[in-house]
Amino acid sequence: MDSIYQSIEILSKEKGIDAQIVLDAVKDAMLLAARKHFRTNENYEADFSGKEGLKLFAVKTVVEDIVDPAMEMSLAEAQRIDKTAEIGSVVRISRPTEALGRISAQTAKQVIFQKVREAERDTIYREYADRVGELVNTTIKRVEGLDLVVDLGKTEARLPKREQSRLESFSTGDRVRCVIKLVDKSAKGPGVVVSRADGDLVRRLFEQEVPEIYDGTVIIKACAREAGERTKIAVQSRDRDVDSVGACVGMKGMRVQSIIRELRGEKIDIIEYSEDAVSFATHALSPAKITRVNILEAEERHMEVIVDDTQLSLAIGKRGQNVRLAAKLMGWKIDIKSEEEKRQEMQNAISLLSTGVPVSVLIDYGLAESTVDALVHGDIGTVEKVGSMTPEDLEAIPGIDGQAVAHIQQAINSYYGQEYAAETPAAEEAPAEPETFENQEGVETPVEPVTAVMPDSGSVESFPEASGEAPGPETGEMAEDSGSATIVEPAEQG
Repeated sequence: MDSIYQSIEILSKEKGIDAQIVLDAVKDAMLLAARKHFRTNENYEADFSGKEGLKLFAVKTVVEDIVDPAMEMSLAEAQRIDKTAEIGSVVRISRPTEALGRISAQTAKQVIFQKVREAERDTIYREYADRVGELVNTTIKRVEGLDLVVDLGKTEARLPKREQSRLESFSTGDRVRCVIKLVDKSAKGPGVVVSRADGDLVRRLFEQEVPEIYDGTVIIKACAREAGERTKIAVQSRDRDVDSVGACVGMKGMRVQSIIRELRGEKIDIIEYSEDAVSFATHALSPAKITRVNILEAEERHMEVIVDDTQLSLAIGKRGQNVRLAAKLMGWKIDIKSEEEKRQEMQNAISLLSTGVPVSVLIDYGLAESTVDALVHGDIGTVEKVGSMTPEDLEAIPGIDGQAVAHIQQAINSYYGQEYAAETPAAEEAPAEPETFENQEGVETPVEPVTAVMPDSGSVESFPEASGEAPGPETGEMAEDSGSATIVEPAEQG
């Protein structure tokens, strides 16, 4: 019997569980085997002692009148077993364990394994439940289909296919670093699930490689990852003398290159975190250059990003990867549009709203495009409608504040001022009534200007002259020329 107790101790040490749990499992297995073998409704108890080993007992209560023989016995029968028995006491009757048989032993073995497995799961759960997200060193133990089973030391863990990077392939015996993703108490196989595709793996690798992150000087604010493709990580420095991005990159990129090698060449974008959503979006969408960012719904975290036509494909990325990772990193919904798309959208929106001078004209008079966008989204599509609104009405539009109202009023005044200036000269420069000359017959004829050139001074003078034949002055001749006359002075008299 000592060998049984030693076997229980060895088993408990191998599985890392308490020996009493194994012993209780053996007792439960013996009770189940006894009920199957004896096929009675008696109550059974199992007992274990170092000298006598496992003992099986049927338990009955001493009564005066027996109603259930399987559960009760008379006082006379009880005193034959135990002389101190009395009414109401409990008597244990020994039952032979040798008679249980091979089938009962097999049943007992299954029960023991089940109990030990349940105890082992409880132990593993208590040990690893608080270690989710921790970086662990594992060894590939075997391959099960597309999944891998790795050795954690005390137990096994599963590395599913979905938690593997597409750039990686492993074989039995390889050492890999993973993060604990999940601890499942009810799993049939290994209850611990590890991952090589989770963003926490990148976080833990940076903590190991960058001392500033480990000591808390630099904080990882957010991380978005598509395993095997690209990772975007946002960092912030608590010390303004420490460059957060530079600390993560390291001298000549040594720190980040070490992590890239661990991830088998996966691309990593290190971005400076900002509380300002506009600034953060500008950094998150790198390497694309952003023209402007419009916050559409601040509460719903929805923004619109406008880029140059040549930067649109770069901002979206391959299969939308760049904008998808940026949206995941920020936690915002991002709409990316080119300048041409935004221009067409504004024109369509204006044409649908009403007829009149489009409000986009005010951009030429110094109004910001973001303010024009806010007016259009507020169903204000024409200059006439803007001009008829009070400052209070304008401030009620989302995205319009007091400063924007002042800019709107200034642009409106500039627009109408230029329109008035363009109309005023046209009225002043109306053609004057032509001067007339009354000839000898009393008929008025129009007078056209005549240009005279003086030979001595070279000056030019204009004076009216009647059309038709008119007597020339005594000092000169009139050269026949319609609309102009040249005065030639006579030669000196000899």
